[in-house]
Amino acid sequence: MARRRKHRTHVKQEQEQADGGPRSFVIKHGHVGASLAQLVRDVRKVMEPNTASRLKERSRNKLKDFIVMAPVLQVTHLLAFTLTDLAPSLRLVRLPAGPTLSFRVERYSLMKDVLSISKRHRSMGLEYLTPPLLVLASFPPPGPGTPPHLSLLMKSFQSLFPSLSPTSLSLSNARRVVLVAYNPSRGTIDVRHFLITVKPYGVSRRVRRVLEGATSSKSTKSGFLDLGNEKDVADFLLRKRGEPGPDGEGYESAASSASSAAGDDGDAVSLADDYVGRNNKRGSKRAVRLDEIGPRMELRLIKISEGLPGKEGGVIYHEFVKKTKAEAAALKSAHAEKEKLRKQRRDEQERNVQRKKQGKGKGADEGGEEDDEGDGYVSDEEGEREEWNEDEWDDEEEISEGEDEGSDEEGSESEEEVQKPLQKKARFKQKR
Repeated sequence: MARRRKHRTHVKQEQEQADGGPRSFVIKHGHVGASLAQLVRDVRKVMEPNTASRLKERSRNKLKDFIVMAPVLQVTHLLAFTLTDLAPSLRLVRLPAGPTLSFRVERYSLMKDVLSISKRHRSMGLEYLTPPLLVLASFPPPGPGTPPHLSLLMKSFQSLFPSLSPTSLSLSNARRVVLVAYNPSRGTIDVRHFLITVKPYGVSRRVRRVLEGATSSKSTKSGFLDLGNEKDVADFLLRKRGEPGPDGEGYESAASSASSAAGDDGDAVSLADDYVGRNNKRGSKRAVRLDEIGPRMELRLIKISEGLPGKEGGVIYHEFVKKTKAEAAALKSAHAEKEKLRKQRRDEQERNVQRKKQGKGKGADEGGEEDDEGDGYVSDEEGEREEWNEDEWDDEEEISEGEDEGSDEEGSESEEEVQKPLQKKARFKQKR
């Protein structure tokens, strides 16, 4: 019998993406509860497939660890959730140079909570293979009277998701929508997540069930509706719920049938291309619906600062603290002095590293007694390495000092050093 070969039925989205696309880390740090940890997992689903959905955080990991490793993995954004005494907080960091946006999570609802109150439970999975569409609502248009922090806020959310190209975007890839709406009365940002569904237009609910197939528990396993208890198909299509059979003339009127149609003319669109689902062909008239799948978040912008967490620069915007021009200039000059001092220290460290490398190379060329007469850095390092190797094999060994080079005693000690690891290795095998 021939060996069965496995053929791949899908291609990884990471390989199909062009370089330079947005990639994100969604993490939690510090001590958070189970509810906030579940929110982190839900936000990862929203950001899929351009995020590390299986990222594992450890208790000893710090925020600096993710910031250092992110540029190596071509990660452009970091979303960090933490729990404070007042409320949960979210930091949106643009890598590798900033800025950093700090939010307070006023209210949130998990994905399981949103789905539990919905009328229909959908099995989702393939929708997360493509990135969602971003919709910005209720933001003021850019202009001289628009606050500058709102424009920066819009650009930050836009950079989280891939840019749309109408010429290259396939209609079947538009499966989800992320809505970011600004509430001017409360000064908050509402984030919601929807699933795009397409329904037949101009038909009643019962006819739509016939077209779409069996979806209720009463249907058979073959996917067709169970009409075994009906005398006529009109009993299913025209009779109202709870009305008697055909003898009682309990049929649905034309007006009530039209009222149950999926939407009006404003909701109907002609599909520009084939879409997922049954009979959703190009040019057919369909009604588009948005089903919310969660999570929901209500965010309040607290602060926008330059740079990264731990290396923050000037504060661009703060919700509660207002600075005068003189105070802002003083903070900016102090930050410039810190950056100058940090750069000087970094340059000095680089010069010290280069000097030690050069000294190590000269010592290796000269060798022998000339190394001992040098700066002593290389010889001390080699002595520490030898001492560490000897202690690893035998802790009771005594190291002689002041021995002359080339003596017989030194040769005998070197032979004993070679034999001791072998003896210990043999004893280890006997224990096993």
